[in-house]
Amino acid sequence: MHFMQQLARLMAILAGVLLTFITLMTCASIIGREFFSSPITGDFELSGAAAGAAIALFMPWCQARQGNIIVDFFTTRCSESTNAALDRVGAFCLALCFALLTWRTGVGGLSAYKSMGGTMILGFPEWIVYAFMVPSFALTTLIALWQAVLGFGQIPGETE
Repeated sequence: MHFMQQLARLMAILAGVLLTFITLMTCASIIGREFFSSPITGDFELSGAAAGAAIALFMPWCQARQGNIIVDFFTTRCSESTNAALDRVGAFCLALCFALLTWRTGVGGLSAYKSMGGTMILGFPEWIVYAFMVPSFALTTLIALWQAVLGFGQIPGETE
């Protein structure tokens, strides 16, 4: 699990770099538009592509840190073992969903690569976004499966 968490951390850092890029590019485009009448062409296309990739890249870290939504309204009075079992079932359901997402995103990425589909203004290849999404969805699947089978336990590096 430690290796998967480190990989998830690296993906989250990459997502942060992408979001920083979006922010700097947007600022440059706004400054260019307001002061020089020359915005960055296709800035919204690049923002959308980078944001989509960043969201996917954050998913493994979110699952590794148990940051996905847990609705405990109905289980607050249940025993700790019951809640742990329900958390494992939830992790398994999430693993199934992300396995499906991994598969279908992979198929979509291959289709986008074969058709060489691109964005409307810049022609930025759409398959690149899929290439960021598939590994992060696959890692999220593995982390959730690990948690479903072996439980959550304590996150390495944290103390109670």
